[in-house]
Amino acid sequence: MGGIINPNETLTRCSISRSCSGLFSMDQYCLQADSSWNAYWLLLQVLSLIPLWHYLLLAAFILFSILYNFLELYFLQDLFSGFSGSPVLLSYNTSSSILNAVVSKCKILHGRYFATPWLCSPHLQTLFLNYFGRPPPLKYTKQLFSTADGETIALDWLSTSHVSGDVASEDESVPIVVVIPGLTSDSSSQYIKHLAYHTAKRGWKVVICNHRGFGGVSITSGFSYNAGWTEDIRAVVNYLHKEKSMAPLFVVGTSIGANILVKYLGEDGENIPVAGAVAVCSPWDLLIGDRYIRRRRVQKIYDKAIAFGLQDYAKLHQSHFSRNANWEGIEKSFTVRDFDDHATRVVAKYESVDTFYRRCSSSTYVQSVSVPLLCISALDDPICTTEAIPWDECKANKNIVLATVKHGGHLAFFEGITASHLWWVRAVNEFLGVLHSSNYMHVQEKISKPNIPLDSSIDHGRYFNVAEDGMVAELNNDQLTMWKKHM
Repeated sequence: MGGIINPNETLTRCSISRSCSGLFSMDQYCLQADSSWNAYWLLLQVLSLIPLWHYLLLAAFILFSILYNFLELYFLQDLFSGFSGSPVLLSYNTSSSILNAVVSKCKILHGRYFATPWLCSPHLQTLFLNYFGRPPPLKYTKQLFSTADGETIALDWLSTSHVSGDVASEDESVPIVVVIPGLTSDSSSQYIKHLAYHTAKRGWKVVICNHRGFGGVSITSGFSYNAGWTEDIRAVVNYLHKEKSMAPLFVVGTSIGANILVKYLGEDGENIPVAGAVAVCSPWDLLIGDRYIRRRRVQKIYDKAIAFGLQDYAKLHQSHFSRNANWEGIEKSFTVRDFDDHATRVVAKYESVDTFYRRCSSSTYVQSVSVPLLCISALDDPICTTEAIPWDECKANKNIVLATVKHGGHLAFFEGITASHLWWVRAVNEFLGVLHSSNYMHVQEKISKPNIPLDSSIDHGRYFNVAEDGMVAELNNDQLTMWKKHM
């Protein structure tokens, strides 16, 4: 009958309709996919028309951008500024007589620092100093003596006769500059040679006060040096003041040596036989420095490198550290903090690493410094952060002038197209020279009770010649008599 609907026919029609709808959707999807593929294929064809060297140029640009930021390069900034250099920023107390009478006459501190163009990075500067450095040739005369606790300290002497071949002056009033090296550094370090050579060349005597276990000697006591150990430099300065009372004594500290120097100056205040001092690239606050060197990836590289240097120092004196520290922990140390936790703070009897850092930081002693002190730092120092500089404390002390430069790296400050000179070495020598010719050298107050008995703390040791190949030969009596006349 025409009015009756067959249910089976209805279902069949619906199925066919849905099937056709699915086929239409599939065809539409395939058309869209083909369209997208055609677009990608067309894009690839267009890209293939671009020359290969364009891609290489793009890759080189991306790599250069990454390295430029990672290495903190500033070549483009220098280029756009016409290589005009960066000014020296001085921070000081407005009523400072040291500023008006001494620093005001230092042309270098009032000039500009022109970094070597091809060392336009704090990392390149620092690495170049440590691996190349280009130090002038020199030959020290080594003196050994013992401290009150039985430690043997190596003093490496350099005078005008060592660098010029001329007969040294017998004038007992010739100034003596005592140098305190940085962490894991000694008289053989590149920057120390730069400083010693140029200071001796101007007619002064230089003596590098090597840390315990450095300078070719072994640790002969149960105590090794650390960032806050001031007893050795105090003993050396007092000894020199007693033996060469006519000679003004100046002290220059570098890196950790600068921290030791400032701490020593603050501890002794007016009661100190030092006429003037310079602290170069001091870490100031060891706790802040510890946080900084573990913060960024590039700083972590320095952290590991320094830690490996400390491990080498420990291996050189394994018997000492095996008895007095955690040798297993030392071998597994990958950071400076690890080494200090397993070795430094254990030997020095500190409860924790942070306690060691707090008590040995020189920033807390700045206010007590009574000696004319010039402090030099680079604002891009990759190891000693500017966050640790005690700006306000330095400005509050009339005896301190803080000189900061935008670039320079850590203890580098290379200048000239050949990178043969260090800017800070010239600045140090100029400052000490002007100070020496002024009436503002510090004069020690009468010592009523010395911190260390001079007679018992120093043993007049033997004297040695150190050849360029590192061989040590003891001076005979005639050589020693002649050397003492020149000293």
